[in-house]
Amino acid sequence: MQLGFIGLGKMGLNMVTRLMRGGHQVVAFDRSADAVARAGAAGATGVATLEALVAALAPPRAVWVMVPSGAPTESTVTSLASLLSPDDAIVDGGNTHFHDDVRRAETLAPKRIHYIDAGTSGGIWGLQEGYCLMVGGEDALCRRLEPIFLTLAPENGYLRVGEHGAGHYVKMIHNAIEYGLMQAYAEGFDLMHASDYTIDLPAVASLWMQGSVVRSWLLELTARALKEDPELKSLEAYVEDSGEGRWTLDEGIDRAVPMPALTAALFTRFRSRSDNPFGERMLAALRNQFGGHAVKKADP
Repeated sequence: MQLGFIGLGKMGLNMVTRLMRGGHQVVAFDRSADAVARAGAAGATGVATLEALVAALAPPRAVWVMVPSGAPTESTVTSLASLLSPDDAIVDGGNTHFHDDVRRAETLAPKRIHYIDAGTSGGIWGLQEGYCLMVGGEDALCRRLEPIFLTLAPENGYLRVGEHGAGHYVKMIHNAIEYGLMQAYAEGFDLMHASDYTIDLPAVASLWMQGSVVRSWLLELTARALKEDPELKSLEAYVEDSGEGRWTLDEGIDRAVPMPALTAALFTRFRSRSDNPFGERMLAALRNQFGGHAVKKADP
């Protein structure tokens, strides 16, 4: 099957490579000429503009957008809408807010351009393992593009989960669960690291992969990270978030669904970015004020 592909970053290029290996024809574009050249080396047809990408595809066209969420995706979809024809399709595989999916589908409908939101999980390992795909959009169009989805996904790793926005909604919650799982692993290994016992943390992580109820791919990656750097000395305790945790928490508040695990995990990420945070200094000041407890003075 033929597919246009926009965005050849660390996930996009691997996805193009997996599609090429699956026998598909891919026309690839990225703002980086080097990225386009790498896609060409993998067997794709590289182009220098969106116009050239659309011209190289036979109708009805399908174009997969794999660029950062927010303004980059919005501008790409808008530009494509001015170039595509009725019955063509845009697939957004990034981490877009599901409300934006619904709006875009409604905006594109008068032009008879189809829109699919494809929540994509797999990270840098997707080339080897496949990408778990959570897809939202018209049922008939999803069936039309199913050869693409089935090539990208591992066995049983693709599902149409609902109408427009449903794919990114399910992916949003998937990522929120991921926040909580990672936080639980981090806290457990932190406690073992601080204990009086000399515990081989990489060995424990590997052990728990053998029949334990807490085994998972994240635990497998935990074992890998600890084996490479048992004390994690090469890293700073600074953790970003890409937005899905906040969106999920907003949705939980709107629907009065309690989400204490996600809340704690998300706020811990916020705290990780603070150096000598004001809140903790205030705690020290208050303990000193009411109880005369010792404080550690900052260097002048």
